[in-house]
Amino acid sequence: MLVKSSIKAFVADFTNMKVNQAASLPSHLRGQSRQLGELLSRLRVARGVKQTEAAARAGLSRNTVYRLEHGDPGLAVGQIFRYLEAIAPGTTLESLYEQKDPALLAQAARERRTRVSGLSAAELDELNF
Repeated sequence: MLVKSSIKAFVADFTNMKVNQAASLPSHLRGQSRQLGELLSRLRVARGVKQTEAAARAGLSRNTVYRLEHGDPGLAVGQIFRYLEAIAPGTTLESLYEQKDPALLAQAARERRTRVSGLSAAELDELNF
């Protein structure tokens, strides 16, 4: 009888224990989690999908999507996959990290700004059309 009550007490304590996922990860893994969130956010913005719309498509709450895009490591892998599928159907994590999605490439081109005053003559000639 004493053993059963001890086991029940241990199980109850164990199930109530919450783990701070970010604090329990090494810094390089926290960085990877943040990078994944940033990539998901960039892809969503590049594709012109609102955060609330992506959340609804993925069947996730707006708060979960916010946490996903901010790199919260405490979320389930399935939630990440559902969100990625909601933003860009058929896209894999590999292609997300390669950043070869046409919408991402177009966004990167728009973000690139070059001042012509600091360019060499050859670079200026290349830009001359």
